[in-house]
Amino acid sequence: MELKANPRSTREELLAGKMPAVAYNKEQNVSFTIDRKEFDKAFRAQGRTGIFDIVIAGGESFPALVKTVQMDARRRIPIHVDFTLVHYGEPLEVAVPVHLSGKAAAGEIYGGLVDIVVHNLQVLAPGPRRIPQELVIDVTKLKIGDHVMAGQVRLPRGRQAGVGPRADGGERVAAPDVGG
Repeated sequence: MELKANPRSTREELLAGKMPAVAYNKEQNVSFTIDRKEFDKAFRAQGRTGIFDIVIAGGESFPALVKTVQMDARRRIPIHVDFTLVHYGEPLEVAVPVHLSGKAAAGEIYGGLVDIVVHNLQVLAPGPRRIPQELVIDVTKLKIGDHVMAGQVRLPRGRQAGVGPRADGGERVAAPDVGG
């Protein structure tokens, strides 16, 4: 999704619906301003795993992923964004959201709850355009006491588990448990 940006200059721009942003990697650091509403709409549509094509007035453009979004605590609107610059064709590690589908047969039906232990899994994607938007785990066959480990999550073709501290697949992702 394309975002139009301006080189960061004066405070007056920020008062006119703009917000400061920065994009960086090991080689470069670019400061600019973007339209707050335009970013908020685009970010809600594609989240942290979607590529933003930042186009700065004057010709410079680059692809980037959202790294952090600073929010105003009272108004719940973004006030600053950090982007990570990416290069097409280079592999990168990204935290991909985990979502569950179905009801755990012997778990939820008989009074149990499904506990989501990990909300994001690190995934190594072959390039920025091949990052999965989400990982969906079917829990319909889980019974009370069963669990799904990170190594059991089916990743899209060409992707692999990230190289985080539990990349061996030993991280528990979801488990039905008795509770209420």
